[in-house]
Parts: sequence; structure tokens; C-alpha cells
Amino acid sequence: MAAAALLRGAVPGRGGPAWCWRLRAAPKRRLAQSAGCQGDDPVGGAAWACFPLAERALLRVRGPDSAPFLLGLLTNELPFPGPAAGEAPPLVRAGYAHFLTAQGRTLYDVLLYGLPELDEAPAFLLECDSAVLGALQGHLALYKIRRKVKVEPHPELRVWAILPSSPEEAGGAVPLWEQTNGATILTRDPRTARMGWRLLTQDEGLALVPRGQLGDLRDYHRHRYRQGVPEGIRDLPPGVALPLESNLAFMNGVSFTKGCYIGQELTARTHHMGVIRKRLFPVQLSGPLPASGITPGTTVLMESGQVAGKYRAGQGDVGLALLRSEKIRGPLHIRTSESSQVAVTVSVPDWWPMATK
Repeated sequence: MAAAALLRGAVPGRGGPAWCWRLRAAPKRRLAQSAGCQGDDPVGGAAWACFPLAERALLRVRGPDSAPFLLGLLTNELPFPGPAAGEAPPLVRAGYAHFLTAQGRTLYDVLLYGLPELDEAPAFLLECDSAVLGALQGHLALYKIRRKVKVEPHPELRVWAILPSSPEEAGGAVPLWEQTNGATILTRDPRTARMGWRLLTQDEGLALVPRGQLGDLRDYHRHRYRQGVPEGIRDLPPGVALPLESNLAFMNGVSFTKGCYIGQELTARTHHMGVIRKRLFPVQLSGPLPASGITPGTTVLMESGQVAGKYRAGQGDVGLALLRSEKIRGPLHIRTSESSQVAVTVSVPDWWPMATK
């Protein structure tokens, strides 16, 4: 199916901040012609911003035991492929989950892609931070004993994020069509509709989609920080972050009805107690910022000097901070190494459940 057809009817979400991507000129090479693509973009005809995510890498897990093997390690159910439609290949489904330590803290955050079965054996792609690709492979090898599973890097496919280049492109009411097209996988980001799509492809061209242009990677990170979406080890330090404080449940990343997995006890107990006192919140910084940015772990203070939480990571003047929920309403600030004061404004994404607002 043409890529133009795959892209019709995306719903990244309504009512959020306006999109404003810095788009670069796209080369002429494309996956498909743009016939039938909806909407017009006022700047250069670009409808979609494409972000190559070089900091993301893929592991392939395949074999007869791959499903029960992963289920015993992940916080969520597995995204099995959808049914085949005639001669077309089965739909690739995506999911989101964390690997946890035995004490229930996040080790690695992953996006999961359920592939059509190879030789009647399930196969999955795990998208992770490229900095921990080897560590994740070693973690899986540690628990692979006597399992009929093969774990290997899959560098043949590159990871791209695709977001509409303007709010108008996000206004359709038709659900996204997830498809597999040869060596290309296009699927909805499972964490939230606000994060658009994930595209896995061998294509090295920049114009991966009709009327698509290369976006500035900084815009991608600023967008996800504003949406409160952590990604990778900067935002989720291994062995430090707690999954529910990191909004794992909001991002469809945990099942409270699946079988046992490593680190389940603390996560389940916290959920059933119904008390999560701290969360990762999107923050906007105002004031003189150090040239190197705010140091991760810097204390966030209330006007009275009481500690409200800690800054986690960010891009420029936006980022994430782990804050006590009852302290986010008042004026907050950070004191930098230059003894200057940076104001911190907390926001609650409008796609979060109402109970958190």
C-alpha cells in the first residue's frame, strides 16, 4: 500500500500546544507518491515532520520461547501482529513497556514491535536507547537459560518519529492505519497519540513519507518533553526511576492483570495502594540558563525554600522534573551553579487522566 494511504487520518491528539517544526529541505527520493494525501501545509507543502532517531536502536528477539521469555521480564503484554488481510502481510502492532530491577526500578524503557512469525516462531523488535543496546542484550542473555530464543541487534532498520507539521494535519477523525510494507514498518506510537508514529525502515532517504520533510531533532525532544513523555536513560536513569512515578500507566506501558515479571511486587503494590506522591511533570524554565543547561538532579525549590523535587532532564528551556504532586501549584525555582535563579513552571498535559489535574 502506498505510504500516502498509510498516512491518512492520523490523530496525534487535539487541544495541545501548536506544532512549530523547523523543517529542512527534503530530497526528491520518496517511498511513494503523495496522491490522496489530505490537507495543505502553507510552508513548502510539508505535511509531516520526520525525525531520524539515531539515539534509538533495535534488538530482535525470536524463537519458539520468545513470547513467554519476554512476558516474564516486561511490565506489559506483548503486541502480537494483527490478522493478515488476503495476500497482504499481517499488521505490525506496537507496545510500550519497561524492564525492571528486582527491586522494581526501571532498567530500560522499550517500544515493542510484534513481527509476523518467522518459521512459525514469534519474533519481536525491541526499540531502546542505543547507549544501552549491549547492556539490554546482556540482560536478556542472563535470563535466557535453556530458552529457545535468539537475541541479536537489528541494525538493518532505522528508527524515525513522524509528527504532523501543523495542527491542521492532526485534525482528522479517521483512525491511523497501521501497515507493513516490505522492509518498512509504519505504526502508531503506543504511548500516546500525541507522539504520532514510529517508522522503521532501511531507507536512508530523508523524505520517507509523501510531503514529508526532515525535522530538527531538538524539536522532537522539546515536543515530547512538553507532552511529559520520558525516553531513554537521560530521562529514566537505570536503577533510579520508579515506573509509576515515570507515568508508565499513563503511557499504556503496564498491565496489572498479566502474569508475574521481575520487579512486579513494588509496582503492583504501589498501584493497588493508589498513592503516587511524586511524578515526572513537564516544566518550562524562565531566566538565565547556564550554557551547559540545568544539571540533572538539581533540586527544585518552593518559594519558602522547601524542596519540591528534582530536575531530571531537558532540551533548552523545557524538560522534565520529578516533583511532589501537592507542591506543583505554587512558584518554584532552581538555583544554578552561577547563583542565579531560574523560575520553574509546571504543566499537566491535557491527555493525562483527569484525576491528575
